[in-house]
Amino acid sequence: MRPPIQYVSAEEALSIIQSGNRVFVHGSAQTPSHMMHELAKQKDRLRDVELVNISVYGDMVVDKPEYAGHFHINSLFVSASIRDAVREGRADYVPVFLSEIPELFKQNILPIDVAIVHVSVPDQHGYCSMGVSVDIARSAVNTAKHVIAQVNPNVPRTHGDGMIHVNRFDSMVYCEDPLHEAVFGEKVGADEMRIGQYIAELIDDRSTLQMGIGAIPDAVLKSLGNHKDLGIHTEMCSDGIIDLVEKDIINNKYKRIHPNKSVIGFALGTRRLYDYVNDNPAFAFLDIDYVNDTAVIRRNPKMIAINSAVEIDITGQVCADSIGTYQYSGIGGQMDFMRGAALSEGGKPFIALPSRTAKGVSRIVPYLKPGAGVVTTRGHMHYVVTEYGVAYLYGQNLRQRAKSLIDIAHPDDREMLERAAHERFKVFPG
Repeated sequence: MRPPIQYVSAEEALSIIQSGNRVFVHGSAQTPSHMMHELAKQKDRLRDVELVNISVYGDMVVDKPEYAGHFHINSLFVSASIRDAVREGRADYVPVFLSEIPELFKQNILPIDVAIVHVSVPDQHGYCSMGVSVDIARSAVNTAKHVIAQVNPNVPRTHGDGMIHVNRFDSMVYCEDPLHEAVFGEKVGADEMRIGQYIAELIDDRSTLQMGIGAIPDAVLKSLGNHKDLGIHTEMCSDGIIDLVEKDIINNKYKRIHPNKSVIGFALGTRRLYDYVNDNPAFAFLDIDYVNDTAVIRRNPKMIAINSAVEIDITGQVCADSIGTYQYSGIGGQMDFMRGAALSEGGKPFIALPSRTAKGVSRIVPYLKPGAGVVTTRGHMHYVVTEYGVAYLYGQNLRQRAKSLIDIAHPDDREMLERAAHERFKVFPG
């Protein structure tokens, strides 16, 4: 008979962390905020503790100026919680494909001393689930010298690679905090819906979908009501898939790998989503070095990748992680899926973006801003979609690309872009 679970205080659990350690922090909806607040209280005994994470939600506490010298965040993706710290030099960013982050742990490029993960309560066999964020956390747990668990009955028990036996934990801390939530559907406006409809028209029945984060992927899902037999193989998903699953539009019947299951790295949305995937065998939450492996992605025919951008220049270079030198997000899995979809039989990779920012600045530009990061190169580009239409860039020369992109820019920006194209290419693109 398994002995009863022994929970300890956060103070006791975190005492295993020593100065100079590298600590992995579970991310997205599973960000262990309770443990982060408690870790902040131990600053006086700790120096130079490095925290490694991808997207995190809530107040990290230790990224504030008063914790400098005690804690330093070295992030693999920059989310809103830590943007100020990165901008002000109290945190750093590591550019890396999401699919390759596990290799940083496995090859001891970023060896993990302690992993802090947020998990479900143990089942009758002693297994906890990493809930809706398996992604890179699986490899972090596998390679860490020590593992601390924040155990929470609000964490759903998901199927796939996220199971961890209690014997793997050095200590377990009980809490009942709600999971972090995000709402994307409320941000879908008329422009996003037009973009979603353009993309939906290019999606064939029996396609397999990957969606990035934000309003446009949600708009695409809202536009798929007349489709049939779609599948899911994606690094992340949100609430938008639920209605399509319940209507049998998403059923995964024709996927070549993992048929009948939606394959996901992590989920981020509302409590409705977290309850929906709880103990739901139709969803497989898998290790990100598998989910985002281009060789795996391409095996599903008609693979659709839908990703967004901050800006795109008239040759097709895509900046998706920064606003000039301001680090806004990260490389993430965009290139993993853009390339995987391009190599898939009948696959289609999309970059979708409104033609202008909220301040009325063109997102289609002659040149990327100084310091902007190129996430998807112009050599990887196929479809670009704005509310003004679709540009297909694959196989087009630079002049043709400029013409195609100008045609889907905001009408008030086209003259400016035409002048820039004429100056650059010496002949009006046409």
